[in-house]
Amino acid sequence: MSHLDGKVAVVTGAGAGLGREHALALAAAGATVVVNDMNADAAQSTLDDITEAGGAGSTFVCSVSDWTAAGEMVQHAIDTHGDIDILINNAGITRDAMSFSMTEEQFDQVVDVHLKGHFAPSHHVAAYWRNQAKAGIERPRRIINTASESGIFGGPAQGNYASAKGGILSMTLTLGRELNKYGVTVNCIAPRARTGITEHQGWSAAPDDPNEFDRFHPGNASPLVVYLCTDAASEVCGQTFIIGSNVVVRMRRYTAVKETRTEGRWTVDGLIDRADEIFEGWDRGQPSFDQPKF
Repeated sequence: MSHLDGKVAVVTGAGAGLGREHALALAAAGATVVVNDMNADAAQSTLDDITEAGGAGSTFVCSVSDWTAAGEMVQHAIDTHGDIDILINNAGITRDAMSFSMTEEQFDQVVDVHLKGHFAPSHHVAAYWRNQAKAGIERPRRIINTASESGIFGGPAQGNYASAKGGILSMTLTLGRELNKYGVTVNCIAPRARTGITEHQGWSAAPDDPNEFDRFHPGNASPLVVYLCTDAASEVCGQTFIIGSNVVVRMRRYTAVKETRTEGRWTVDGLIDRADEIFEGWDRGQPSFDQPKF
C-alpha cells in the first residue's frame, strides 16, 4: 500500500516547477491529484504524466487569488473525486524591484497571487473540513504552504515577495491553531530550487554532468511535501522547513531573547539609560542570520 492511497490532493501552480514535481510525487504515493494552473496546456501536461504513470486526477484552470474560483476548485475536487484531503498551496510569481522603484501594480500583483492565493483556497477547504468534522466525518487533512527564505530572512528588491511570504509563515501558524482540532495539520516549506522564479539568478543551474546530483532540482523538495501529508506526520503542525538539495532545515519563528522590566511605564530616558542592558549580547543593527548553506 502506498502512503497516500485513497487521498485526494489539490496542488496549485502545478503546471511547472515545484508544483509539477509535488503533483507527480503525490500521485506516485497513491493520491488522486487535481492539477491547478492558469495555463491549461501546462496543467494537462502534468496530468498526462500522472496518468501515463498509472495515477489519476483532473485539471482545474484558474487563478487561485480569485476567491470564487478557488471555491469552485475545492468543490471540483469534492464533486469529481469524492473528497479533498490535501491542499498544496504553491502558485506564485515575482515582480522584483527595490522599494524606491517598485510600482503599486508590482506590489499588488505579487501579494495577490501569493498571500491571497494561499488564503482563498485555504478558506474554502477549511470551511468544508470544519463542516465534515461537525458532521462526525473525521479524516486526517493536510495543508502545505509555500514560503521562501526571502520571507524568513528578508530579500532585497523583494519587498512585495518577502512581505507576502512572511505573511504566509504567519498564516501557517494561524491556520494550524484554528484547524488542528478538526484533524487538520498546516505546515510550510521554503524550497531552495530551480524554478521559473529562480533560474535567471544563476545559482540554481543544473550540473553539466547528467550523472551528478542535481542539488537544485525542484523535485528534491517533493518528498518532504509527501511526508507531511502522510499519517506518519500527524503530529507535525505549524512548522516551517527550508528544503533543498539533500538538506532539511527545521526553522523556529520569533523567539524572545531578553526581557527587561521597569517600575510602571517605561520612559524615553529610561530606555536610553538602559539600552546597554536591553541589547546585552546582541547587535543593535540590522539582524544577521545563520542562513543555511547547501
